[in-house]
Amino acid sequence: MSRIGKSPISLPDDVEVKVNGETVEVKGARGTLTQTFDSRISVSVDDGTVTVERKNDERQSRALHGLTRALINNMVIGVSQGYSKELTAVGVGYRAALKGTRLELQVGFSHPVHIDAPEGVTFEVPEPTKIIVSGIDKQKVGQVAADVRAVRPPEPYKGKGIRYSDEHVRRKAGKAGVST
Repeated sequence: MSRIGKSPISLPDDVEVKVNGETVEVKGARGTLTQTFDSRISVSVDDGTVTVERKNDERQSRALHGLTRALINNMVIGVSQGYSKELTAVGVGYRAALKGTRLELQVGFSHPVHIDAPEGVTFEVPEPTKIIVSGIDKQKVGQVAADVRAVRPPEPYKGKGIRYSDEHVRRKAGKAGVST
């Protein structure tokens, strides 16, 4: 049996979970998330815990069992605490600014790059070289952070670019010089 799938999810006091057929709705202090799951998986809520069970022992059902439990757990954490990713712009003249809900990046191009915040995701720029992407949907926060990083990924020679704050960039040696 799936070790992840069989462990129950304990709900915080301010989180409410409703199961309507194959749809699970999680409400919390930060918002509401809704997800539809496969019919081979059953979700039940009782006494402040959510349990996920599979209807048969097929390979696909076993795979969906742990996935469904992990997604519901991410929804519970998202509506109660939220998620955030921190990025850092490294390079001379590299900086970020917030214009309303739009993120403006100056990362060595001849023009600034603008990124609009999708619904449910917010940008913060506490310092010109620090960007914080936050929201309640873990998948959406991660994707937006990856999109921001993809504007100018870190390069291995000087380390310039946009990187996650906890990311380590492996550096390469440059040219060795002229050997005559």
